[in-house]
Amino acid sequence: MSDIVEGRPPPERAGFPHQSPSPVQSVDRAAGILEFLGRQEEAGVTEIAAELGVHKSTASRLATALELRGLIEQTEERGKYRLGLGLIRLAGAASVRLDLSRQSRPVCERLAARVAETINLAILDRDAAINIDQVLGPSAITTHNWLGRRTPLHATSSGKVLLAHLPEPERERRLAAPMERYTPHTVTDPCTLRAQLTSIRAAGCAYSVEELEKGLNAVAAPVVTFNGQVVAALSASGPSFRLSVQRLREVAALVRTAAQEISGRLGHLGRP
Repeated sequence: MSDIVEGRPPPERAGFPHQSPSPVQSVDRAAGILEFLGRQEEAGVTEIAAELGVHKSTASRLATALELRGLIEQTEERGKYRLGLGLIRLAGAASVRLDLSRQSRPVCERLAARVAETINLAILDRDAAINIDQVLGPSAITTHNWLGRRTPLHATSSGKVLLAHLPEPERERRLAAPMERYTPHTVTDPCTLRAQLTSIRAAGCAYSVEELEKGLNAVAAPVVTFNGQVVAALSASGPSFRLSVQRLREVAALVRTAAQEISGRLGHLGRP
């Protein structure tokens, strides 16, 4: 009779040579534990092992790893596990991102109509900024489509905003990495950029004047969630002949106000 029932892997039998599960298999089994506890509310290692079709020692190792991350926790009755509070943190992060897209869209549309340029909303994606929403203003007849595009932190207004509000150790790690020069105006010196980031935190906005592409200027401001964390950057960008350095400063006030409105919709009160 086959050991595979309803798609489960065969159990690890005693006496067979032990083979460490692959990383992908371990992740799949760990996810299986979370799903199982979501259905059962709580369960012991024996029950978890039976559900996964693995030896108790394997189930115990996986449960311990999840417990260390706060994703599951032991109940007062030792040996029983339930879902942990760490999942609330992850769910909250996902909820913020969903709220961000929903709450920002009408504000971005009004801002695009007001400044007549391209409006983008960007979030941090490892060591880059990625644009998750874009609204074109009436003057923004352009071949640029920034939606879904990852852009460098040091050479864009949105990237500088996100970089400026990172915890200092993370910020310094990124400043220590080599920075590519895209135009003659790109800032690649860590000391110069560090000073810019200090000014950005104080002023509440960041500028990029032909630093990513010649003829392209932009200004961005931080979007802050209820807990004071900068979760996104709102930017207005356009060609330098329309969005001149002088006009950038005028647009900056509108971008800051719009970013504060989105932040308020996310539950934040005050400045970052």
